[in-house]
Amino acid sequence: QVQLVESGGGLVQPGGSRRLSCAASGSLFSINVMGWYRQAPGKKRELVATITSGGYKNYADSVKGRFAISRDNANNTLYLQMNSLKPEDTAVYYCNVVEVQLRVGKKYDYWGQGTQVTVSS
Repeated sequence: QVQLVESGGGLVQPGGSRRLSCAASGSLFSINVMGWYRQAPGKKRELVATITSGGYKNYADSVKGRFAISRDNANNTLYLQMNSLKPEDTAVYYCNVVEVQLRVGKKYDYWGQGTQVTVSS
């Protein structure tokens, strides 16, 4: 079973930058997708960005051009570089991993505990 631990959250000024990390313990299947989601108070959890094991990236329109997702496959670590931060980016950010075993038709979905990002002056 995979466990995910997020880190790097905190307080940052509008226009500033922050980098989040997600460390995955346990081995990951070769076919997987890692991603970041966020949830603000009173709102539903929303997708921020995803990256596949092959390097394909997808971003929410609200963060395109400002955020960058990347992964270190050797260490099973996911990153989110956040630039030009806005107050509306304030939320709890969650790490997610989806694993797929095509030959046996199995799929697994894991979530971290989340890390708080607050954008305020």
